[in-house]
Amino acid sequence: MRRIVMFNRVSADGCFSAADGGLDWVVPEPALDREAARSLGDADAILFGRRTYEMFESFWPRALDGDSPDAEDPHAPGRRSPELHAMAKWIDDVEKVVFSRTRKEVAWSNSRLLHGIDPAEIEAMKAGPGKDMMIFGSGSVVSELTRHGLIDEYQLVVSPVLLGSGRTLLTEPPAGRELVLAEAKSYPSGNVMLRYLRPE
Repeated sequence: MRRIVMFNRVSADGCFSAADGGLDWVVPEPALDREAARSLGDADAILFGRRTYEMFESFWPRALDGDSPDAEDPHAPGRRSPELHAMAKWIDDVEKVVFSRTRKEVAWSNSRLLHGIDPAEIEAMKAGPGKDMMIFGSGSVVSELTRHGLIDEYQLVVSPVLLGSGRTLLTEPPAGRELVLAEAKSYPSGNVMLRYLRPE
């Protein structure tokens, strides 16, 4: 059975983006980039909401331009690394499933468009062949899949930043739904990775 794994960076006061959607508050962490690059082979698909897809579509293909083995960090302009180049190539190569009621088509390689979230269709995707499916950003998709109990792992990188205002990751989450802590790991930057699993 394929799993759905959500990865998001959140501020210490619980926001996953600034009020204007910006992510310039994210605290870079090279060690976390290296760990992410090593685990890319665990997943072969990304699930997107429209806005996050369009952000990725405007940035990551350009990260592969030219002959440089390094790619720029979308959260820290000017910072480049081979791990981010590996991430850019992986994102370009894997299947990208976009949930949008407004887009008519998607042109980025290996992308397909779905006009709504059908829990039965998601269950069929999980039961089909393949590796894990990732979600980055995409708060509306995370919220909807959480309501249906379809996310298997939540990976949250808590940054040592208080935004004061911004967008929360989950809207109307199920009350009282418990998660199992699988890992808590701190980094020199002050970031903390929290991995939670949905109980079996």
